[in-house]
Amino acid sequence: MLRNQINKIRLLFRKDRESYLCFYRILGFYPRDIRIYEQALLHKSSAVRSEMGRLLNNERLEFLGDAILDAIVGDIVYKRFEGKREGFLTNTRSKIVQRETLNKLAVEIGLDKLIKYSTRSSSHNSYMYGNAFEAFIGAIYLDQGYERCKQFMEQRIINRYIDLDKISRKEVNFKSKLIEWSQKNKMEVSFELIEQFLDHDSNPVFQTEVRIEGLPAGTGTGYSKKESQQNAAQMAIKKVKDQAFMDTVNEAKAQHSMPPEAEAEALEAEIAEPEVTDEIANDETGTANETESVNDQTETVNDETGTVNDKTAS
Repeated sequence: MLRNQINKIRLLFRKDRESYLCFYRILGFYPRDIRIYEQALLHKSSAVRSEMGRLLNNERLEFLGDAILDAIVGDIVYKRFEGKREGFLTNTRSKIVQRETLNKLAVEIGLDKLIKYSTRSSSHNSYMYGNAFEAFIGAIYLDQGYERCKQFMEQRIINRYIDLDKISRKEVNFKSKLIEWSQKNKMEVSFELIEQFLDHDSNPVFQTEVRIEGLPAGTGTGYSKKESQQNAAQMAIKKVKDQAFMDTVNEAKAQHSMPPEAEAEALEAEIAEPEVTDEIANDETGTANETESVNDQTETVNDETGTVNDKTAS
């Protein structure tokens, strides 16, 4: 309380007091370092640079905020649902931290109006608000610490906008979401049961792997095939947001969709330049040895012929 009063007095003499007041209305407290919060709202398309000329964006803060958010929501859900199994807790947390929920929360608290981005960027229609929310959580953590960050999530987010009991009962079909994504983006998705074993209580456990264009995208375990597929799909949905992974997927897709003519040309090129195998090398070596042997025999015959001629002459 005293710190907030001191910050209010200092605020009267600041030129950027409007920004401080704006963040105060969202946070419930005054930032210590407002620059962190401002960077949390910089989309990579904004092209904002530091005084040193370095490009600034919120991607590092988003990475940090994602981890902190998982920990805080996991903490809240664990204490709220005492006695519930790990699978239930994981699913409940996932429903809160999924991109759709974070997008809505960002709009609810007004972050969408503060984000700086290029109007040419189309990503603001999908993940930008949720990414900014995660970056904002990362900024709170750096500026105020874990406990203040948790307090913000509990008092100003969970209590105001999220019904934990209701959201825990809500079914989220991650497999359907992944298939819908694959159809929209024309990607091939497959689910494969890779292992089945018994837990310490002799209950059957299933492990499923999701593949996108033949590449592993996520694995999940569960006490039924359906549960393992849902958990694998949930991991894959998170994976497709990784640009490096998607670059690899697109390369694989391009190879799979290569026209027959191009495949034929590639095959002809391989036939035209066969690899030198050990067998071919040995054959060539054998041929060379046979040639040497014939030459040796020829020389021997010549020597013998020369000897006979010498005897005849004498």
